[in-house]
This record gives sequence, C-alpha cells and structure tokens, in this order.
Amino acid sequence: MHGKTVLIPLLSAVMLIGSARLVAAQETGNAAAGHRLARTWCVTCHVVDTDQSTGSSTGAPTFPAIAQMSSTTPRSLRVFLQTPHGRMPDLHLSVAEMQDISAYILSLRKR
Repeated sequence: MHGKTVLIPLLSAVMLIGSARLVAAQETGNAAAGHRLARTWCVTCHVVDTDQSTGSSTGAPTFPAIAQMSSTTPRSLRVFLQTPHGRMPDLHLSVAEMQDISAYILSLRKR
C-alpha cells in the first residue's frame, strides 16, 4: 500500500509539469514565420522591420514600438489579434499564425 501512496503524488507532479510545458509551448511561436507573415500582411499599415525605411501614413504603431511596450506579452498580443478593431482588417489568423506574429514582435524587444 505504501508504494501506491508515493506513486500517486509523483504521477500528479509529472502530469502537472507536463501540462505547464504544454501551456508554455502554446504561448510560443516561430519568429521567422511571423516575420514572413508580417511582411506579407502587416507591412501596408505597420513598419514591421527595424531597418524599414518607409513608414506608414495610417498612424499604426510600428512593430518595434509595440515590442517595447511594457504591456506587450504573448497573451496581450493574442487577445489584441483576436479582437476586432475599426482600423485593423480582420485577417482571420489561425492560432499558429497569431503565435508566430507575436513571437516575431517580441523578438524585436530590446533587452
């Protein structure tokens, strides 16, 4: 009986660690894929590269500026990208695409 009482908490701990890693993986995207998406879909309204010489006349914030905001997190970007905005077109991004664009934006954060 003693073996079972030790095994159950151990198994629970392993499952908890595994689920925490899964949640962390869900918050992560591919920055290179996000950069490609941004250059395809976002560049008409946003400055998406740090070396982009032409700006946008729409008043949309630059991706480097978004990255520097203290409120910018993977979660805040996901919520923003899922919420309709009057000036921003609904791009119908998949979860993976939102994660990738978020990863790219966060990669621009100066440390």
